[in-house]
Amino acid sequence: MTVLVPAWNPNSSLLLLLLLSPCLRGTPDCFFSHSPISSNFHVRISELTDYLLKDYPVTVAINLQDEKHCKALWSLFLAQRWMERLKTVAGSEMQKLLEVVNTEIHFVTSCAFRPLPECLRFVQTNISHLLQDTCTQLLALKPCMGKACQNFSRCLEVQCQPDSSTLLPPRSPVALEVTEIPEPQSSQLLLWLLLPLTLVLLAAAWGLRWQRARRRAELRPGVHIGEGISDNVLS
Repeated sequence: MTVLVPAWNPNSSLLLLLLLSPCLRGTPDCFFSHSPISSNFHVRISELTDYLLKDYPVTVAINLQDEKHCKALWSLFLAQRWMERLKTVAGSEMQKLLEVVNTEIHFVTSCAFRPLPECLRFVQTNISHLLQDTCTQLLALKPCMGKACQNFSRCLEVQCQPDSSTLLPPRSPVALEVTEIPEPQSSQLLLWLLLPLTLVLLAAAWGLRWQRARRRAELRPGVHIGEGISDNVLS
């Protein structure tokens, strides 16, 4: 009995190697055994910054959770999405520069990020600001990438900062005591309520006395109003 053995195909072996090698196909758990950030990334970003229009509008997230190393990775992940989008509308020369910068941050695509949360808020800014922020995040990650921080699996879910409108800082008991308004006593409250009424009654009584004195002065020539009021008070 003759057994036919298939001929060895180098292309199929290379494909199998690509599928099985975690270093070549990326790591869904976001693990980096070596630093994928080059030493001259700032030069390549600077070249693209000088070529692009400074007022080209892009968007950046403003409420990323300030998680150590994760925030930088999230910012690069969002910036890489913009690089891909810009390449579809750029000219041939700009596409080359965009691809160079995209290569610097393309390592984030090896991480299986979850879908972006609805709480994420974006604002419009200039492309130069986005590239400057990208350079800052790469600079922050480079010293520890592949060394102190290799496993970024906890960063696969992009997180937002808590909404400041729904979270109020707790007030201490001391602050509550200071700001608490003391309740007025009942006797003091009654006095304050009766004071305006008393003043009105006194004014009305004085007005009536003044009118009576004026009438008497008119009936008795030679008598001043002040004297009439004094006589009325004495009487």
